[in-house]
Amino acid sequence: MIFLELVLENFGPYCGRQVINLDPNNDDNPRPIILLGGMNGGGKTTLMDAIRLALYGHRAQCSTRDNLSYNDFLNQCINTHKSPTEQTRIELAFEHIENDKPVRYRIVRTWEKNPKDGKDHLGILDIRENDEWLDTGLVSIWDEYIENLLPLGISNLFLFDGEQVKELAEQEQPPTMVVEAIRALLGLELAERLAIDLEILVNRKRKELADTKELANLEEIEKLLNNLQSEYEETKNIQTQELEFLQQAEKNQQVAFDKFLSEGGKIASESSQLEQQKIVHINESENTRQRMSELAAGVLPLTLIEPLLNQVQQRGEAELKIQQQQIARDILLERDERLLNLIDQTDIAADKFAQIKTFLEKDVEARNALLKESPWLLADAESLSQLGNILYYLQTAKNTAKQQLEQLKNQEEEIITLERQIQAAASPEDYQKLVDLVKKAQNKVTDIKSNCETVTRRLIELETEINKLKKDLTEYSVQTIEQNSKENIINASTRVQQTLKLFRERLTLRKLNKLENEVTECFRYLLHKSDLVHRIVINTNTFSLSLYDLNSQPVDKHRLSAGEKQLLAIAFLWALARVSGHHLPVAIDTPLGRLDSSHRSNLIERYFPSASHQVILLSTDTEIGEKEVKTLRKNEAIAREYLLKYSQDTRQTTVESGYFW
Repeated sequence: MIFLELVLENFGPYCGRQVINLDPNNDDNPRPIILLGGMNGGGKTTLMDAIRLALYGHRAQCSTRDNLSYNDFLNQCINTHKSPTEQTRIELAFEHIENDKPVRYRIVRTWEKNPKDGKDHLGILDIRENDEWLDTGLVSIWDEYIENLLPLGISNLFLFDGEQVKELAEQEQPPTMVVEAIRALLGLELAERLAIDLEILVNRKRKELADTKELANLEEIEKLLNNLQSEYEETKNIQTQELEFLQQAEKNQQVAFDKFLSEGGKIASESSQLEQQKIVHINESENTRQRMSELAAGVLPLTLIEPLLNQVQQRGEAELKIQQQQIARDILLERDERLLNLIDQTDIAADKFAQIKTFLEKDVEARNALLKESPWLLADAESLSQLGNILYYLQTAKNTAKQQLEQLKNQEEEIITLERQIQAAASPEDYQKLVDLVKKAQNKVTDIKSNCETVTRRLIELETEINKLKKDLTEYSVQTIEQNSKENIINASTRVQQTLKLFRERLTLRKLNKLENEVTECFRYLLHKSDLVHRIVINTNTFSLSLYDLNSQPVDKHRLSAGEKQLLAIAFLWALARVSGHHLPVAIDTPLGRLDSSHRSNLIERYFPSASHQVILLSTDTEIGEKEVKTLRKNEAIAREYLLKYSQDTRQTTVESGYFW
């Protein structure tokens, strides 16, 4: 498994969209280490939480969650400076081998403030040739799927921080989190679960034996069964007869009802309602006629001369235009006269003056030619405006009248229909006969149905009793066998529990022997001091570590320096990861907090390049300093470098390429 890319969007101190390329294959030159530098409080632990949250969702063991509900934890992770319209988003792309072929997926988790149902939205994208396809089937089984790749129980062996190493180094016994990971890794939890299931089975069988009751005498049971079966057959025949009677009665009821309908009985029963509806429709039609009369008292009669009114409007507008042109002509004549007087007083030549005068006279003639038609309507602008309003209201009145006519037509048709129905109603005497006939048929059907229900209930009771007696007869013959079987299960479970206990002990020894060898090898490789510890032994109950020298004498852990204890803790985690058999990335937060220069050098040169095929280091500038990073670069161990740059002013973190140096 390889982490390819991590995207943080409005998550914790990471405002906006921050993309971190985690692919260790840089230019086809694989180098295991992805180095991310950041000061304390700059977002390193948040980045580790993002990886855990992307993988496990509500099951994630994040550093800041504590006892918070998942809903409260998601709200806590939202960046305080994000826009209300934006979402908080985490994406983790990874690659692993499935059916001997590499496959790539992108985990996408998004949520908003107070997410629905207290959950995030999970999407799994299948990455193929730069295209991403949503895999909805994988979303529904994601928890089971990720357990096969990176089980939650052992995830802390691959995603851990300096505090975890410090706690492991200082305690005589491993913390609970590490113990649970060891049990999951060694497969001990399966054996323990089987032991619990066996105990539950034994308790259940003991209870069944304690609850066993003695059955009645077999002959009495058989006699009672025969009597019940005879009664059942007789009742069954009665039921058949009653069903035939019911069928005939329902036919008679239908005939009576059809006659009731055909002879106007139903209409007669509804005659009062029909009369009432008729009155309502008559009143509505009168109201409609009244509204139409009101329309006729207004502008509606002008509809008869609407074409003439339109012609008047058009003629009035044309004459108004002619009047405006005449006024303009008179103004121009006065202007021409003043212009000629002015020109005559100047020293202009006589021929020029004649040309100007001729031009103005032709212009006047042309204007007079356009004004040959004399106005006869003599309508002013206000009158034309009133005429336009009348035409507008006239159109509205026409539409309203048309609607009223259609409504009146529908109301009159409804009145005619109701009158026809009322005329088809039966007379009161005939109506009463029809009602009595229907009631008689209905009562007959009701009585027969009641009899049928009584017979059916008795049949069900008899069938229940017969089945119970048959079951008692069967159990009577096999009860002894079942009792013996239950006792055998209880006895066998006791032996299985003993065998299972022995199996757990031997399995623990076998697995721990391999783990002891790995821890010893890793610690001596990191310590680079072969004469201090020759062998490490792990307690089968507490999983605490005991150290021995070349002479098989115990080495007190107090003799180890703080740095050597931390190396021992790292060796323990490293060995557990190696024994797990999972080819997984390793992510370490603040890995060198308490180590001196020599021990740091051992981790830099020996552990980090060899811990896994992909090692994500989150370090401050004092842990992996300038000297250490130059060593890693010289050894070609770093694939990518990033700096988590935190701004004290904005309290936001941005991801930039490069390290502190």
